[in-house]
Amino acid sequence: MENKPLSVLITGATGSIGQALALQYAALGNHLVLQGRNQDALTQIQQQCEAQGATVTVVPFDLQEWQAWYEWLLAFCQEQPAFDLVIANAGVNINHGPDNAGETWPDIQRLLAVNVQAVFATVQAVLPAMRARGKGQIALLSSLAAYRGLPVTPSYSASKAAIKVYGEGLRDWLAPQGVQVNVIMPGYVSSPMCDDMPGPKPFLWAAPKAAAHIRKRLAANAPRISFPFPLNFGTWGLSVIHPSVSAWILRRLHYEG
Repeated sequence: MENKPLSVLITGATGSIGQALALQYAALGNHLVLQGRNQDALTQIQQQCEAQGATVTVVPFDLQEWQAWYEWLLAFCQEQPAFDLVIANAGVNINHGPDNAGETWPDIQRLLAVNVQAVFATVQAVLPAMRARGKGQIALLSSLAAYRGLPVTPSYSASKAAIKVYGEGLRDWLAPQGVQVNVIMPGYVSSPMCDDMPGPKPFLWAAPKAAAHIRKRLAANAPRISFPFPLNFGTWGLSVIHPSVSAWILRRLHYEG
């Protein structure tokens, strides 16, 4: 039986995938809670979702302040029924820079705050109500970069590997309690963040296509939602062969560090 969530929280709702996911779940009778940093962008996506019949609450919040986000979200969840679906989508990327200078410590701290700590904080804030109800679904945005660290984006790859492993562990722990957890591992999806990433971008998907695929697979409670297939198979392969061989392949593909 497919999941049909009526109340949905999406973090990073002003990003390309976040906006596309919001529009996927915007329907008459559905209530969306959309987090993002940009108030104007949130207002625009709110208007689009409301035009499709949904009711929308927007939450302008910088997830670098993950402790404040945890406290706000926990209090919010205590005042209303548990969410049917939470999509921890927000994320940032950094790279070694055009002159190969390397990632900076302030940028790494910002990335870990948003990509790891804010995701953990989101889960911990929404989980008590879901466990009490014995029902709910949490989707965590990882990446195919979680399979094998890329030399152009080592910190981003590490952050997404953390989310992959965290989600897999949560799924097995929470399944007997009625709470579903899914790990989403996209390849390249058209977005400003993707455009800023160095290196080739094979099998690029548009955000609406990615969101439609994610929604379909979440409805089926797929443990891991990884796409597109050719890139998924290739990145998984890099993770299981000898590191020196995978490094050689990445150099041949122009993913130089």
